[in-house]
Amino acid sequence: MHLYTQMLLIRRFEERCAEMYALGKIGGFCHLYIGEEAVAVGAVDVLRPDDYIFSAYRDHGHCLARGSDPKRVMAELFGRATGLCKGKGGSMHLVDAERRFMGGYAIVGGHLPLAAGAAFAVKYRGGDQVVLCFFGEGAVPTGACHETLNLAALWGLPVLFLCENNRYGMGTPVERAVALYQDVSQNAAAYGIDAGRVDGMDVLAVREAVSKAIDHVRTKQRPYFLEALTYRFLGHSMADPSHGHYRTKAEVDEAKRRDPLLLLKTRLLTERQASDEDFKRIEQEIVNRVRESVEFADASPFPSEKDLEEDVYLP
Repeated sequence: MHLYTQMLLIRRFEERCAEMYALGKIGGFCHLYIGEEAVAVGAVDVLRPDDYIFSAYRDHGHCLARGSDPKRVMAELFGRATGLCKGKGGSMHLVDAERRFMGGYAIVGGHLPLAAGAAFAVKYRGGDQVVLCFFGEGAVPTGACHETLNLAALWGLPVLFLCENNRYGMGTPVERAVALYQDVSQNAAAYGIDAGRVDGMDVLAVREAVSKAIDHVRTKQRPYFLEALTYRFLGHSMADPSHGHYRTKAEVDEAKRRDPLLLLKTRLLTERQASDEDFKRIEQEIVNRVRESVEFADASPFPSEKDLEEDVYLP
C-alpha cells in the first residue's frame, strides 16, 4: 500500500503540474513522469537514506519517491523562494541534498559522469553507499554514457545505472530504442558490467530487480546496468502534443491497460490485501496533499534580488 500511495502521489502531482503549466504558473520546460511511476517508486524504496540518486530532466517522480516535500517541489516548479532550490532550479534541476537526491540534469547523458564521480568519492572514502543513476534510453548513444560505463567498470565503482526505456526518447521509434538498449547492454557486458532487464510497469518486479542489483553493487563494489522497460503516457514534454507526432492514441490507450497503478491496485484487491474503501481514502489524502502543495507554492514569494546572489544547493 505504501508503494501504491507513492505512485499515486506522483501521478496526481504530475497531473496538477500539467494544469499549472497550462495556466502559466510553471514556466520553461516541464517533462512529466506519468506512466513511469513504478520505476522510481520501486527503485528508490530499496535504497538506504545515505545512498545517492542522480536523475535527468524528468525528475519530479524520482524526487518525490525519495521523500522530498511536495510543497517545496511544487514551489520550485513555480520559481518561488520556498522551493527546494529557492526557485532557481525549476523543473529540470531539482536538488534535495539533505536526502542525497543530487539533482536533475538537462543535458542528455551529461549526469552519468557525475554519478560515477560520486561513486568514486564513496569508494575513495571507504564507504559502502550506492549511487543510483536514472537515465532514459535517449542517453544511450551519447559518448558520456559509454565512457562512464567503461570507467565505472575499470575502477569498480558502486553505481547502478538504471535505464528507463520509455521507448520514445526524444521521438525515437520503439524499434530503434530497443536496438539502442541491446547495443549498450552488449557494450556493458564487454566492459565487464553485469546487465539485466525488468518490467518497468510492475512496481513489485522493479523493487525486486533493483534490490538484487543494489546488493550486487554494494557487496561486490561493482557497477550494474539495469533496463526498466516502461512507457510514458504523455508527450516528451509539455511543449509536445498529448500523444506526440510519432504514435497513435490507440497505441497509448493500449499501453494504459498496463498502468502501474492499475496493475498494483488489481493485485491488492484480488489478494484481499486492501479494499475499495482503502483506495478511496488514499485517493482523498493524496488529492488533499497535492492541492496543499499548489496552494503553498502559489502563496510563496518570488526570490528577491539578494536571493539571486546566494548559493543554492549546499548547506
